[in-house]
Amino acid sequence: MIDKLKEIITHFESLEKQMADPVLTNNQNRYVEVTKEHRYLSPIIYKAREFIKTQEKIDDDLEILNSEDVELIEIAQVEIEELQDDLTKLEKELKVLLLPHDPTDDKNTIIEVRAGTGGDEAALFAADLYRMYSRFAERNGWEYEVLESSAIGIGGYKEIIFSVTGNNVYGIMKFESGVHRVQRVPKTETSGRVHTSAATVAVLPEAEKADIEMADSDLKIDTYRASGAGGQHVNKTESAIRITHIPTGLVVTCQDETSQHKNKAAALKVLRSRLLAAEQEKLAKERATARKNMVSTGDRSAKIRTYNFPQGRITDHRINFTAFNLESVMDGDIGTIIENLKLADQQEQIALVGD
Repeated sequence: MIDKLKEIITHFESLEKQMADPVLTNNQNRYVEVTKEHRYLSPIIYKAREFIKTQEKIDDDLEILNSEDVELIEIAQVEIEELQDDLTKLEKELKVLLLPHDPTDDKNTIIEVRAGTGGDEAALFAADLYRMYSRFAERNGWEYEVLESSAIGIGGYKEIIFSVTGNNVYGIMKFESGVHRVQRVPKTETSGRVHTSAATVAVLPEAEKADIEMADSDLKIDTYRASGAGGQHVNKTESAIRITHIPTGLVVTCQDETSQHKNKAAALKVLRSRLLAAEQEKLAKERATARKNMVSTGDRSAKIRTYNFPQGRITDHRINFTAFNLESVMDGDIGTIIENLKLADQQEQIALVGD
């Protein structure tokens, strides 16, 4: 491991030399690549240097054990035990840091929340999930924007699609894909019975133009009049957009923006992200025979989480995680759940690398 860490440190130092060279700023693409890699390696380098320094101290103490000084030998033995504990801890941390980095994790994301089984109550729960994610975005200093929505009269959503922009958004939010189940007394229920409803969440990495090639001939673009509550322009101008991707049959509509141009841009953003997600899902299925992902981010048919309101309990079924802070979770405090999911995913990856 020492040799590998020294190679990484040497590469990191070469990046620092490049960053100090004013010539690099003349090539903006290369400058972005170098600074991005430098930022990614920085926490690894800190731990790597600590690991090497600790190992060198252990080696020095081991030499003392061969001396004839009894007092020094006793001191060295005690120090070796302490240093070995530090080394073990550093090794575990480095194993996580050295896991292959998925560049998709750095992308922004598009989140699609849809009401599932449960009628109006499912639509109300979809609205609650949207609020939970928007509050989580605010806690992280991320920006979010609704791209498309289909509201019902009592404050719920049949569907709401929104983008989230910030640092490492997809890498954090990807674990939210799946079926979310809620158990509570609906607002529409007069007898006070607990109902079970569900909503589905799809988290897509936001695709850039370079990620997905779409020829104009592959797109069928239709305009129509927007519907629903709004200003005087509603139903008078054809500002709504429907885009059909002919090769795949994927259809995206957008009418939430005020102009046809903005709706087209939003619809194209969603379409690219869905195509990228489909491509990734295809690759994931091909790898499934070799690797079963414990923290599945692609299987949207599986129930991943239950929100039990009568007991104030939230349970993530993938990692058997249970907490009783449902109220704060619904207010966007989902960081602990996501951290536990990331940890479980990292542990599995480390186990696979070890195999």
